[in-house]
Amino acid sequence: MLATFIIGLREGLEAALIVSIVATFLRRHGHSLRPMWIGVGLGIALSALVGIAITVAERALSQTAQEAMEGIIGFIATAMVTTMVLWMAKHSRSMKHDLEHAASIALASGTSRALVVMAFLAIVKEGFETAVLLLATFQAAGNAVYAATGAILGLLVAVALGIGLYNGGLRLNLARFFRYTSIFLVLVAGGLLVTSLRKFHEAGWLNAGQARTIDLSWLAPVGSVRGTVVTGILGIPADPRLVEVLAYAAYVLPMMAFVLWPAHRRPGPQARGRLQLTAGVVCMATAAGLALYPASVSMGVPAPAPIQNPDGTAVGTVAVVGNHLVITKAGEASTAPLSSQGITQHAGLATTIFVATQKPVDAQIGARSLTLTDVTRLSGGRLPVGITAARNPGPFTAAWTSSGSARVWQIHDTILDARNDTNTVVTLSGGGLSHPRTITVADSSWSVTPQRQQQVARAVQTYEAQLIDVNFWTRLVPALLVLAGLVTVGFAARTKRLHRAPATQPESALIS
Repeated sequence: MLATFIIGLREGLEAALIVSIVATFLRRHGHSLRPMWIGVGLGIALSALVGIAITVAERALSQTAQEAMEGIIGFIATAMVTTMVLWMAKHSRSMKHDLEHAASIALASGTSRALVVMAFLAIVKEGFETAVLLLATFQAAGNAVYAATGAILGLLVAVALGIGLYNGGLRLNLARFFRYTSIFLVLVAGGLLVTSLRKFHEAGWLNAGQARTIDLSWLAPVGSVRGTVVTGILGIPADPRLVEVLAYAAYVLPMMAFVLWPAHRRPGPQARGRLQLTAGVVCMATAAGLALYPASVSMGVPAPAPIQNPDGTAVGTVAVVGNHLVITKAGEASTAPLSSQGITQHAGLATTIFVATQKPVDAQIGARSLTLTDVTRLSGGRLPVGITAARNPGPFTAAWTSSGSARVWQIHDTILDARNDTNTVVTLSGGGLSHPRTITVADSSWSVTPQRQQQVARAVQTYEAQLIDVNFWTRLVPALLVLAGLVTVGFAARTKRLHRAPATQPESALIS
């Protein structure tokens, strides 16, 4: 409520000042106030329509889109507060002269149309700022009714002050008023910036810099007065993230220094130009340092993946080496060529699937000589059809043949899962058999252990978060710093050019 009250008071007073100054000027020169009021009414109506249109459009969006929209509105509101504070710090003392000069030019045209347009544009500017700022503050506030009440009260007080200024019964030091309200608005804007970053994260737009920093729950308990001030008014969450803390400090500290620095101690044009140039160079140097920082990210999972039989017995490991699958069992390794089958979803992750097809080959999988008991065990506890203990007592000569295929799901060059469906056949001869007999051995397939899948899934989540962070801090942030550096250097060059122009003395800060 306090935040919206200050916003309503500040923006409303700016509009009231414009109206009272222009009205006083017109009355002094014997002109009608009707054109001015027409422009004021049109400006207020258009500002209200803008606020309503934004609200209606936002409600028609999905939840994710609403989060993104609220973040964008918060960013725009922060930019408006910044420009408003900077502009008012420079023009608050000369506002009366500037408005009277603009009104005299409008009257010189000989028609009331120019005066209507002037009043309309002046009110629309303040109205747009008020609509966006209040909308962003309503979204960040916990109670919309209290927030709206504060805004209405602020506007009513602003109207009363404007009437007092117009009637001549009130004297107001604008420079001091705008300076004190600017301090509060900078803190509110910093909170809006933090809230916007949180909204972008909730919308899935900003996933970098989300490391937790400090716990402020002790400072802003839920439901307490302190919580209302810290979280509801200043917009500081109880669990600020790294990117939010850095953004808040990067915005609030220089803005607060600008607002609080005594006017008589502010640097002159030459010193200001040097400061701007230094700030630009620091931004670019910081960007270079971040871009060249040797950041590396790895999955941190061992390359060989443990495998097990269908009964859960560990049998060895499997790994991808080049374009081959290496299967290691009992210390002996076998390889099979892999072919990529594209991207597929597996265990909730986007993986690359590979297939290794094994043609029937002779393999020394079991013993070369099998007893009748061995044959019974391999056949699942009973003798195969056509073999009897009386006629075929054994031992038998065994020739083993294996065929099948393996599937491997890989993500970030790490095996997430692998499964092998193997068909193993043993051909028996001798032992009383009149001709060779073939037996299909019980299931000898294997798969990666569930523990390995869980380990890789957790590692993927951590790896991708770290990768997003690295790209953010080594690419996006340096690009923004370079842009900020170029803009600051441009301001330094502009300051140097303007230094050659004669300075004008500001008028008195007192308006009656």
